[in-house]
Amino acid sequence: MLVVSEEVREAVAARRPVVALESTIIAHGLPRPRNLQVALELEAVVRTEGAVPATIAVLGGRPHVGLDKEQLERVANEEGIRKLGHRDLALAVAAGASGATTVSATAMLAARAGVRVFATGGLGGVHREWTVTQDESADLGLLARTRITVVCAGVKSILDVAATLQRLETLGVAVAGYGTGRFPGFYLSDSGHPVEWTLNSPGEVADVMRAQDALGGPESALIVANPVPEAEQLDPALHARVLADALRACDEQHITGQAVTPFLLDYLVRHTDGASLRANLAAVRGNVRLAARIATAWSPA
Repeated sequence: MLVVSEEVREAVAARRPVVALESTIIAHGLPRPRNLQVALELEAVVRTEGAVPATIAVLGGRPHVGLDKEQLERVANEEGIRKLGHRDLALAVAAGASGATTVSATAMLAARAGVRVFATGGLGGVHREWTVTQDESADLGLLARTRITVVCAGVKSILDVAATLQRLETLGVAVAGYGTGRFPGFYLSDSGHPVEWTLNSPGEVADVMRAQDALGGPESALIVANPVPEAEQLDPALHARVLADALRACDEQHITGQAVTPFLLDYLVRHTDGASLRANLAAVRGNVRLAARIATAWSPA
């Protein structure tokens, strides 16, 4: 049922470096035609670093790990393509539906295909006012039971970062800052919260991955929190002001459930004149580059 491209399958079998990439940013995160340009750019970054890109999506009810250009174009341009978390995969397969994969679905399918390293922008997490809404991303639970290394710029800053870090600790998911003792805030280099562990090179990350395997135990993830460079982050004062306005607008318009995150992210893009999107893309590029280097350090080939 899982369709793994020949290039990815051969690389995994030969233990060459492979990096998983999500497809939600292509289908739902960027306007056309910029979305396809970014998808191709990110795959090119992986290749430049000597690794194989494995963009993941569900097409016509078949989960794919590794897409060709025509399939990337389909994800970027097809009308009505769904947004799929891991809970949606069986439903999409049975219905013959197409969908872009979120962090949880991408991590699950990557692990099934034998891909150990995954690059994304920011994780989902615990939403603000969780005590009222009980709204928590499925990313966290999935990462608690999936052995994969996720390179990200922290969690989306629209979330409750402190609660998300606490939840990751409770779930037993390892978190380390990359070259920093501070947890990044997606658009921001520093969320205002510390991390207990810091890793300073791809080789150090690979050593932790090997130690995870040697120790055994729960099949949980390793989160490598890689901050967007300060020169490319969203201005912190602008971020704070616009996010406060966005949260107020969300409440006034009674936006709830799965609609909250896209509403807030879109609000930030529109009210920062695109600066939040530029910071997002800077973070993603850096994460993809680092993930490829980690995959290379991890690979014995």
